[in-house]
Amino acid sequence: MWFDSWSDLWRVVAVGACAYATVVLVLRLSGKRTLAKLNAFDLVVTVALGSTLATILLSSDVSWSEGAVALALLAGLQFAVAWATSRLPRGRSVVTARPTLLLSHGVVDEHAMRQQRITHADLRQAVRASGSGDLENVAAVVLEGDGTLSVVPSSQFGSGSALADVPGVPPAVRRTQG
Repeated sequence: MWFDSWSDLWRVVAVGACAYATVVLVLRLSGKRTLAKLNAFDLVVTVALGSTLATILLSSDVSWSEGAVALALLAGLQFAVAWATSRLPRGRSVVTARPTLLLSHGVVDEHAMRQQRITHADLRQAVRASGSGDLENVAAVVLEGDGTLSVVPSSQFGSGSALADVPGVPPAVRRTQG
């Protein structure tokens, strides 16, 4: 239980170093999106990469080459989904969550807050973090698909065209995008 053999330890060291280098290479080849803020799909891929690395390191039943193929497969699938979501109109909605408008021109959408399980304290914290001290001075707070809260101050709202893809935004703002 505490120690089996030196050969097992050397296998972990040798395969671990190679597997680590493979993960770094796969992440570099797969691009910046793999390491960006995570949506649900990106999180699954990240966890799967970590789990695969752990399996390569600790299971003598899995060879380094099998693990390298598994890592490359995960990165390839992530690339394919990223490609599809950026080029197919409905592809993005299948994999990522849509943004949700939580506050519009100082008025909190209580239904959206409950539905998204966001507390008033969470909302106020995001507004404070944006440098604003008053909800009345905020044009919009949006819960993004990656779980972050975006705050748009009234002074920087402009035409509101950045909110055109957010459900619940008034139609006048959507028309500015054509």
